[in-house]
Amino acid sequence: MSRMNDPMGQSGSQGEASLRDSAQQVGQNLRDLGSQVRDTATQQYDQLRQQAGDYYEQGRQRAMEMEQSLEQYVQEKPIQSLLIAAGVGLLLGMIWKRS
Repeated sequence: MSRMNDPMGQSGSQGEASLRDSAQQVGQNLRDLGSQVRDTATQQYDQLRQQAGDYYEQGRQRAMEMEQSLEQYVQEKPIQSLLIAAGVGLLLGMIWKRS
C-alpha cells in the first residue's frame, strides 16, 4: 500500500537523479568539446601564421635577389639599361596619353 500513497516512490527520485546526472554529463561533454575546438582552432591559426611568415620571407628574399640582379645588370650594361628605361618610359607615356 505504500506505493499507492506515493505514486512516484523511490523510482521517481532515482529517475530524477539519473536525469540530473545525464544532464551534468552532457554539459561536461559540451565543455570538453568546446575546449577541443578552441585548441584545434588555435593550432590551425598558429600553423597558418607560421606559413604566412614563411611565404613573406621567401618573397622578400626573391625581391632582394632580383634587386641585386638588376643592379648587376645595370652596372655591366649601363647604356643598354638606359635605353630600355627610356623605351619603357616612352611606352608608358603613350599609354597614359591615350587614356
